[in-house]
Amino acid sequence: MIDDRLEETEATEPGGEGEGRRQEPSTGPARAGGSADARQPGQSVKRPRRGPGPFTLLVLPGLVALMGVAGFLALTGGLSSPWDEGEGDVPSATARVDASYVPWLRKAASACTVVTPSLLAAQIDRLSGWNNDAGALSGEKGIAAFTDAGWRTWGKDGDGNGRSSPRDPADAMAALARQDCSLARKVTDLRTEGVVSGDLVDLTLAAYASGTDAVRKAGRVPGEAEAYVTEVKSLSSHYRAFDPDGSGGAANRAAGAVLAAPVSTLTVTSPFGARQHPLTGVTKVHTGVDFAAPQGAQVSSAAQGRVVFAAMTKAYGNRIVVDHGSIGGKRLETTYSHLLSLQVSVGQAVEAGTPLGLVGSTGLSTGPHLHFEVILDGHYTDPLPWLSPGA
Repeated sequence: MIDDRLEETEATEPGGEGEGRRQEPSTGPARAGGSADARQPGQSVKRPRRGPGPFTLLVLPGLVALMGVAGFLALTGGLSSPWDEGEGDVPSATARVDASYVPWLRKAASACTVVTPSLLAAQIDRLSGWNNDAGALSGEKGIAAFTDAGWRTWGKDGDGNGRSSPRDPADAMAALARQDCSLARKVTDLRTEGVVSGDLVDLTLAAYASGTDAVRKAGRVPGEAEAYVTEVKSLSSHYRAFDPDGSGGAANRAAGAVLAAPVSTLTVTSPFGARQHPLTGVTKVHTGVDFAAPQGAQVSSAAQGRVVFAAMTKAYGNRIVVDHGSIGGKRLETTYSHLLSLQVSVGQAVEAGTPLGLVGSTGLSTGPHLHFEVILDGHYTDPLPWLSPGA
């Protein structure tokens, strides 16, 4: 099997210890009058009989009665549990959002395809819990927790009321989306160049949490950003109702078999999806399909488009990215990696079948093959459903 090499990172979590406090034994009060217990030999001592105490007379009957009433109510359905089954987090999450925010949330998220209303809402939930004063003590302002410096960069009058303020929810949502979209463009470029790998949403959130330099250095989501990425993506599932189409996976669906074969024979040696790398043993998503082909075989464009990247990269070797424009309202791109040589340049228009390069084994590769990817709206998707049956 011919594969692309993957890298593995490890993260460690610091541990901690607690200290218990030792209690000293207590002593009872000394008796007064040491001779009070003395008696003559043969003399019996009469001890007074003790009656029931106040706890037995007053408290215990009340507790018994209370437990009986509670048991009756529970059996008859009159006592509800605070952990009733069927209570999800979605109602409580969306209920925290003022209904007037939703149109502005959707408008803000329309700034780019990577950011959805549910993702933006999840970030705000994570940053402030929708509280306009949550970060006041740390200098962060508004529901999107902007500092003064951050607001000077991203803040604008989003709702047209004549002023720009991080405490104006409409302005804050628009500014956060503006920042996210800028980060998405940067990590998209890094991924196109083969500098980083991973899901575009994950990389964007990681860049927000740790900065694009940290993402570039790690080549993926850096360890210090993993918790933030995981939490925001988990929270986003509670806000799916805010997305216009009501679904979170539409962007990954193939529009149909609209692509031509990039090489003459489509013999799959490594499919799309999770797989265990034969060299490293790491289980990770394979972002494309590997097609077997001899060294120097022709690689052609799968559809009409324009070359947006053509250069040598560390991981992908000689790599070409073709932008095919919009299909069904979503941006479609194809990539061709590990090429022996390049036959096109950036900005060049191509048609289906236009020669792009020759099959090789440049970059992190174990042998000649073509690593072919299909990217829809920034998300990797299985290339095979896109290829025509006769390909």
